[in-house]
Amino acid sequence: MSCRGCADGAGLGFDVSMAFQPIFDTRAQQIYSHEALVRGVNNEPASAIFAQVGDHNRYRFDQTCRVTAIRLAAELGISTALNVNFMPNAVYRPELCIRTTLEAADRYDFPLDRIIFEFTEDERIPDFEHLQSIVTDYARRGFTVAIDDFGAGYAGLNLLADLQPDLVKIDMGLVRDIDQDRVRRAICRGIAQVCEDLGIGLIAEGIERRDEMRCLQDIGVHLFQGYYIAKPAFESLAEISPELFVA
Repeated sequence: MSCRGCADGAGLGFDVSMAFQPIFDTRAQQIYSHEALVRGVNNEPASAIFAQVGDHNRYRFDQTCRVTAIRLAAELGISTALNVNFMPNAVYRPELCIRTTLEAADRYDFPLDRIIFEFTEDERIPDFEHLQSIVTDYARRGFTVAIDDFGAGYAGLNLLADLQPDLVKIDMGLVRDIDQDRVRRAICRGIAQVCEDLGIGLIAEGIERRDEMRCLQDIGVHLFQGYYIAKPAFESLAEISPELFVA
């Protein structure tokens, strides 16, 4: 399978598109980045798409999603960073599997230094050294690397110690109703302190209420994603909640 074949989704068995959800920087009062979230071509939910992914097409799916995200971001004129999710178990050799991404960025004139690669903590990685080699290779190429759903998966703080990513996204399970839960506040405060000490950026995802955001701001978080900020917009740019600009 050639790089162009992966880019075109050849052999995947179904088509994919993307919705885009902004991540807002309350300190700078502007959009920090947009995350590309997989959808069907008729806006079918991610769950319906992932149900069709298995060992036989995981690599092609991962590559197709990367290219689709970059293509649509370029077509929409996204000038911020772009969060692209990748599946570590779909990457066989980082230096080869990245070629499709590099070609797509060149073809659609999307700057490489604005691509943020996310991998989720809740995907079990049987070969941790392989994951380290991916992160090292991506960092060497100038990509930003983020851990998604931090606090909901397998490795926890070990990932920070061994990988030291550029960004960490606190899982929505820890964020939900944090303003009413001292245990969650204590945990998120600890994560924020560790990330600050290590020079790792922190994003809180799943924000649905202003009080949740305010509580996290009090412990040092200033990057936010969730329905309170904006809902994902299918093949378009979402409108930011006007409440974010109210002092």
